[in-house]
Amino acid sequence: MSKYFNSKYSQMKAYTPGEQPKNMDYIKLNTNESPYPPSQSVIKAITKQEVEDLRLYPDPTGENLKEALASLYKVKAENVYIANGSDDILNFAFMAYGGDGRKAVFPEISYGFYQVFADLNSVEYVKLPLKDDFSIDIRDYCNLKDLIIIANPNAPTGICLGLSEIEKILKTNKNSVIVIDEAYVDFGAESAVPLTTIYDNLLVVQTFSKSRSMAGARLGFAIGNSELINDLEMLKYSTNPYNVNRLSMVAGIAAVESNAYYVEKCKEIINTRDYTSKELNELGFDVLPSKANFLFAKSNDIGGKELYLKLKERGILIRHFDNSKICEYNRITIGTKKQMETMIKMIKEILR
Repeated sequence: MSKYFNSKYSQMKAYTPGEQPKNMDYIKLNTNESPYPPSQSVIKAITKQEVEDLRLYPDPTGENLKEALASLYKVKAENVYIANGSDDILNFAFMAYGGDGRKAVFPEISYGFYQVFADLNSVEYVKLPLKDDFSIDIRDYCNLKDLIIIANPNAPTGICLGLSEIEKILKTNKNSVIVIDEAYVDFGAESAVPLTTIYDNLLVVQTFSKSRSMAGARLGFAIGNSELINDLEMLKYSTNPYNVNRLSMVAGIAAVESNAYYVEKCKEIINTRDYTSKELNELGFDVLPSKANFLFAKSNDIGGKELYLKLKERGILIRHFDNSKICEYNRITIGTKKQMETMIKMIKEILR
């Protein structure tokens, strides 16, 4: 850190992304990417002409992508905001709805970027503990006057809330914004998007990175009341009007229009998740009930960090967290059936 760095940020702890080592060909089960490619429609959409048109700025309104998303989710285009990944939207949410006497409230064990965004935007925050079974106690989120952010399903646990529970939070917090981060919703949870037509303080955030196999495209979107969307648009036009590049926009439209392909791939991932959970249970693991494209599991025969390191030695990456409350667990992304069979085989060897 240079002597010129703003002291306001000097104590901030940055988010740590999943490791991407290059020393061997790993089976990557640590960053919750899809094991499947984008649809053929997406691949065909990236034409020579589209590449040549990179000399031109993208449409700052993202009108065509908004219309496609609005049609899929049965809302109006004015209720859709698009961004360079869902992280940009979450950052804007902290910027727009935190401060002015409002704290940010989110689970103690959840997506690590929430605390970073709070620090970055000088927003005070409260991290609420999970219950003993790692589920969220919705009573803790009722009758507050603060910005509330909940990942549903939660990460890294994979546990989700039902819509009735989310609605209880909304009903008791009518004067503050509720952000539901649905990065993993397509793997078995129920989306809160329909509630956005009822509650004007609900912002639902999703991404193309997980269920739509486009982590490298950096594309996310939010759905909410048009006034909330206008707030985000104002911040966008004040920072980066061309926030989504041309190729990601084209790919995003093609992905939405080939939604059936992704629904099918999500089903395959769910089936592989169930297989992996069963296999781990038979090996003596405690596995949390997941509605995401990953499992959160611990072995009763080997420590979490030791298992992570031994699998890494064998060319398999899973995600380990040093947090003392979850350090015996590892987050395991669901890959192809073959990849998960290889991981189970390696775990059996390690446990011997």
